[in-house]
Amino acid sequence: MTSKPSYPLALTEAFLVSLIWGSSFIFVKLALEDIGPLTLAGLRYFLGFLVLLPFVARSGKTISLPRAMWLRLFLLGLSAYAVGNGAMFWSLKYLPATTVSFLMGTITLSVLLTGVFWLREIPTWLQALGILVTLGGTALFFASGLRPGEPLGLAIFCVGLVGFTFFGILGRKTARAQQVDTLTLTAVPLALGGGVLLLVAIPLEGLPHAAPLTWGLVLWLATVNTALGYILYNHALQVLTAFQMNVVLNLTPVWTALVGWFLLGERLTLVQAAGIVVVISGVMLVQRKNGQT
Repeated sequence: MTSKPSYPLALTEAFLVSLIWGSSFIFVKLALEDIGPLTLAGLRYFLGFLVLLPFVARSGKTISLPRAMWLRLFLLGLSAYAVGNGAMFWSLKYLPATTVSFLMGTITLSVLLTGVFWLREIPTWLQALGILVTLGGTALFFASGLRPGEPLGLAIFCVGLVGFTFFGILGRKTARAQQVDTLTLTAVPLALGGGVLLLVAIPLEGLPHAAPLTWGLVLWLATVNTALGYILYNHALQVLTAFQMNVVLNLTPVWTALVGWFLLGERLTLVQAAGIVVVISGVMLVQRKNGQT
C-alpha cells in the first residue's frame, strides 16, 4: 500500500481507522488490570513494529534514509507513542474508556490551529463550522461534570494532547511530501517511540506478569490496532488534511461506547449520547468537501 489513494478511498480508510481504534480503549482498559500503563503502551507499539519488521526488511528502503528523515521519524515516534499514547494509557486508569476516546476529539482543534500556521491548510467556512459543532458536542458530553479522580486523568491526558498534536501535523507534512513510503513511516516511529517508552516504563513499573488472556489482548493491540491501524492512517494522510483526519476520528467514541457497553458495562447518560450525536454532525460538515488533496 504505497500508491496515493483516491479521496473516497482515503476517507474510507479514515473511517476504518476510527472503528479499529475505537476498540483500543476497551482492550487497553482490560489489559491495565495486569500491566502498568506505560509498559502496556511500550509493548503494544514495539510489538507492532516487530509485526511489520519482515515487510520493512524485504523492502530494503529504510537503510538509505537520510539523517534528517531519521530525526523526523524519531520525533514522530516520540510525540505519538512515548508522549501521546503513553499519557493516554495512563489517563485510562482514572477515566472511563468512552471518556478518553471522546477526549481524542479535542485534538481536532489543536491540529487545526497549528496546521493553519505550519501547513498553510486553511479550512473552508463549512469545515470551520463543523469544527465548532464538534467542539460543542464535546462540551455537551462533559456538561454533567466530573467524578472524583477524573480531574487528574484529564491533566494527564492534556500532556498527551501536546504529543498527539505535534504528531498529527508532522505526520501530515511528511506523508504529503511523500519523501518516505507508508510502511517505513508507520514502522520506524513505532520502533523508536515504543522502544523509548519501554526503556522508561520497565524501571518504573517493573517486568509485567499477566494472564494469557491479557497477553492475547496485547498481541491483538499490536497487530490489528497498531500495525494495521497506523498503516491505514498514514496512507490516508497522503490525501486527507491533518484536521480532516482528526475530525473523522471523532467517530471513535461511538464505537468505544458500543463495545464498552458490552464488555465493561459503561453506560452513557442521555446528555452524553446527545454530545456524540452532535460530534457526528460536525464530522459530516467537515467531510462535505469536493475532493481536495
